[in-house]
Amino acid sequence: MSDYRMSTRKKLAIATWKTPKEGNIFGKLTLDLTQTLKYIDYLRETTGEKITITHIVGNAAGKALKEAPDINGRIVFGRYIPHSTADVAFLVSLDEGRDLAKVKICNIDKKTTIEIAKELRARAECVRTGKDSEFEKSKPIIRILPTWLIRPILWTTGFITGAMGFDLKPLGLEKFPFGGCIITSVGMFGIDEGYAPQTPFARVPVYVAVTKIKERVVAHNGEIIIRPEIDLMATIDHRFMDGHQGAVMAKRIRYMVENPWTLDGYESAPFQRDANRHPLTQPDVLAQNHASSC
Repeated sequence: MSDYRMSTRKKLAIATWKTPKEGNIFGKLTLDLTQTLKYIDYLRETTGEKITITHIVGNAAGKALKEAPDINGRIVFGRYIPHSTADVAFLVSLDEGRDLAKVKICNIDKKTTIEIAKELRARAECVRTGKDSEFEKSKPIIRILPTWLIRPILWTTGFITGAMGFDLKPLGLEKFPFGGCIITSVGMFGIDEGYAPQTPFARVPVYVAVTKIKERVVAHNGEIIIRPEIDLMATIDHRFMDGHQGAVMAKRIRYMVENPWTLDGYESAPFQRDANRHPLTQPDVLAQNHASSC
């Protein structure tokens, strides 16, 4: 008999999915990162925070969710109920990729890119070092139980927390644990394209995979140029969104990612005006600091 031992992540995967039979929409959005990378460099230089494209995408997705009440919600007994806040969950790699954890940023639409980056970094570090009490409560249960028993438990807890909106604190589970969108960054693993699977117990309508940034040769305004691009790979529950709604949301995300200073309240790119002024103290910044709690 093999001495292979399944990881927590593997057990969750086996217990979660059966043969696919539900309706999903898969879409790829290719974005020009010429200005985005300049803005990321600007924020890094002026704040010292390690800003990445994932923070920009998360910020844009959160604001797009807030503007789309028909998508940002959950389905309970066949009835759609919108969420009162725009929350986004980021998947965090653990144990060199063998396991995953999630970090949910609440009210993400009200936060600046820097605030999102700081909160995500601090909370991810707590998870990785075992200081996140809720995550630590849930791990022993998954490790001990067989996969056939994990399946109904996942469905039940997912319904109670993700659909009904109740906390299960003794199990380390919060209400709406994954918010309205899940973002996973696969570009760090060198992946060019890939769609995240729908996860039934998460009860989330939108999944976004952030892939690898690549330089590509493109035709732009009648000229052949080389520019940095990225593909955002979206998996969407068809019950929440049709093609028209998807196109509207994609257009909004494209604008915000390709003009990322708008996410933080700038009217124009700050790195083109004065690189010595701190982005969170400029008088034309509209975004204000907000509490990170739900």
